[in-house]
Amino acid sequence: MNAVASDPAITHHAALDARLVKAVRGIRLLTLASWPASTQAPFLDSVARGNPVLPRVDYPKHDFADARRELAAIADAADASHPLGRYLRDSVQSWELAARLLEALGTHEVDALSAQLFGTPEQAMPGNGPATREAARHFIDIAQELDHELLAPEEQVPVSAVALQLQLQNDLDDFFDARVISVELDPALVAKAAAGATRIRLRSGAGFSAYDRAQLFHHEALVHSLTALNGREQTVLPSLALSSPRTTATQEGLATFAEQITGSIDIQRLKRVSLRIEAIAMARDGADFIAVFRYFRDAGQTPEESFASAQRVFRGVPTSGGGAFNKDTVYLRGLVSVHTFFRQMLRDEKLKTCHWLFAGKMTLDDAQTLAPLFEAGVLAPPRWLPPWLQRANGLAGALAFSLFANRIRMDRVGDGALPLASKDR
Repeated sequence: MNAVASDPAITHHAALDARLVKAVRGIRLLTLASWPASTQAPFLDSVARGNPVLPRVDYPKHDFADARRELAAIADAADASHPLGRYLRDSVQSWELAARLLEALGTHEVDALSAQLFGTPEQAMPGNGPATREAARHFIDIAQELDHELLAPEEQVPVSAVALQLQLQNDLDDFFDARVISVELDPALVAKAAAGATRIRLRSGAGFSAYDRAQLFHHEALVHSLTALNGREQTVLPSLALSSPRTTATQEGLATFAEQITGSIDIQRLKRVSLRIEAIAMARDGADFIAVFRYFRDAGQTPEESFASAQRVFRGVPTSGGGAFNKDTVYLRGLVSVHTFFRQMLRDEKLKTCHWLFAGKMTLDDAQTLAPLFEAGVLAPPRWLPPWLQRANGLAGALAFSLFANRIRMDRVGDGALPLASKDR
């Protein structure tokens, strides 16, 4: 840390980052925008009676004026020409938008603000690809075409929350060789699972699939929790431990990529993610909560799952339609962005940069912008890395094949166009 202490620019921005952490302490976007668990039963009862009634959610009023003033002062004091100053200014902008969104809960303004933070279903995928909504429809169509009889018998046996708690806790204790993250049951949880830095909650009474254990381990624990824990090791940028809204796309993309690279993702999981994107587009086009709930039901989800999915879409916005909470659009876009980033780092012989993504919660651009500070030892390398990233050769092999496979034009592949063997002629 001698280099840190002797560099005025680093000490200056470290002090600003400490102020940032303090200023955003109450800006808990997902927590404050989420619905209470008590909203589910009345709605499902109204559905069962054949007369569904739009849920009513009363959001508390928030005033983050003091926090926003402090954020503005931090941005003014940051040097945009310095990597730390650039990071701080970008972070301030994100937190300021989040504060304004929370102040607007219950109004259509949340749609516009969440679109600025997370994008929209109409936004193009990386590399001027198709729209996010088009990509979602692609996975929905594939999932609907696949025969469910292809599932192995063990994939069809539900796992109880109690059993999953024991299994996942053993997995985590083995990874850390200690009790670092605890797995707990929560009867009040609306979602099936939720993760923090040191705790993963499972909804009591929920049923889980065979894939859920691996997904929770690789997605929630070894990405979301791990990056928070590694971020707590940073003395210069403690804000790297925080879930800044601007890092959401990279975080969810990295977590979904972890599922993919470990073989933990299944087509039904991709379908669930894609259904949410389509549902967001529907809500923005005017569909109300009841219509979106029915959309999830028609797609095969249970009433409880359909309610949980629909409430994700309507967090913070009126349930009458015309707007949505756009956060779930980041999953597919983030996955493609992270996959592309890893391939680029392999091509440029910079796989170490992929390690730095786990040193805290950051964007893909941050990992490259802050690279000199990691190289100089100003920022700490990740204390923990997921096994798939530690095995560089295996990761490189998967990415190298992906780079080659992308050169094959599927529109030029017909029956027999790629024979496994050829005869002598």
